[in-house]
Amino acid sequence: MPHIFVKELKDGDSVNDVFLLADKQLRANRNANLYLLASLRDKTGVISGLMWNVVEESVQHLAVGDLVRVRGKVQVYQGGLQMIVAQIDAAPPASYQPEDFQLQPQTNAGPLLDRLKVLMKSLRDPQLLALADCFMEDEELLDLLCGAPAGVKAHHAYHGGLVEHVVSMAEVADRICGLYQSLNRDLLLLGVLLHDLGKVRELSWNPVLAYTDEGQLLGHMNIAIEILNEKLVAVRSRLDGQSVSGEHVLRLKHMILSHHGTLEFGSARVPMTPEAVALHQIDNLDAKLHEVTRAIADDLNSSSAWTPYSPRIERRLFKGLPGSRENV
Repeated sequence: MPHIFVKELKDGDSVNDVFLLADKQLRANRNANLYLLASLRDKTGVISGLMWNVVEESVQHLAVGDLVRVRGKVQVYQGGLQMIVAQIDAAPPASYQPEDFQLQPQTNAGPLLDRLKVLMKSLRDPQLLALADCFMEDEELLDLLCGAPAGVKAHHAYHGGLVEHVVSMAEVADRICGLYQSLNRDLLLLGVLLHDLGKVRELSWNPVLAYTDEGQLLGHMNIAIEILNEKLVAVRSRLDGQSVSGEHVLRLKHMILSHHGTLEFGSARVPMTPEAVALHQIDNLDAKLHEVTRAIADDLNSSSAWTPYSPRIERRLFKGLPGSRENV
């Protein structure tokens, strides 16, 4: 029997199929009874699965990243689709096609990387151009950049999401520098490249999107500082033994450490230079717009004009009336 993909599920469907267990949480309801909250995924999308009255021992053999056979029924809840699970267990290898669960990049990373190289080659400061070349000629690092997601659950959370996010931000940065003359274009473009570069080691993406031990202990900002420090040593040979200007280094590191904008959102510092302020705003714009448009595109309930309420963005989103969406 062919696999029924997540994107094909509808309210009322009975399900007996294989999914990748992307997340698994045991929770207690108000009566202290345990239930399983699972994220079930294939290459087309993800759906939440709920299994009531669970005994911990019955699911402890299942791990995130496992392929599981699920029997249940799809229903609408608060405007979105979910699955009420009656049974879940490990799936025998012969019962599925691995390619049905491999997340595909949403865009072609090759042209994105080519565009990033063009933008980095356009830097005018000789020291910063040499530093950019150190990054753009590191093939191992570029392979990771093109494969990595930009997040696990929020924006650009798929293979190739990181390079897409960086290039989108770089395009915005390039355009606004002609309008805001106080911005140092070279520093801003390098800051865009560096701000999330630590995610190539903070995150893992095979087969599920998750945080590495290094990522959980250090975070992508500290990892990015480490990567920058390595390149600052390497660039000296390109500059006849000279070092990159100390002020340039301080400004680049400050952009990395402040790009989340506020301390409560994870920044080590608030932005205190024009480039750091611009970087944070561009990052926030690209992330928020992407999260909103993906939430609309990925909503499984095609009959509703609204998405379900999203706790992350604290709102529902208007998708448009069914007859008018193709014109929006």
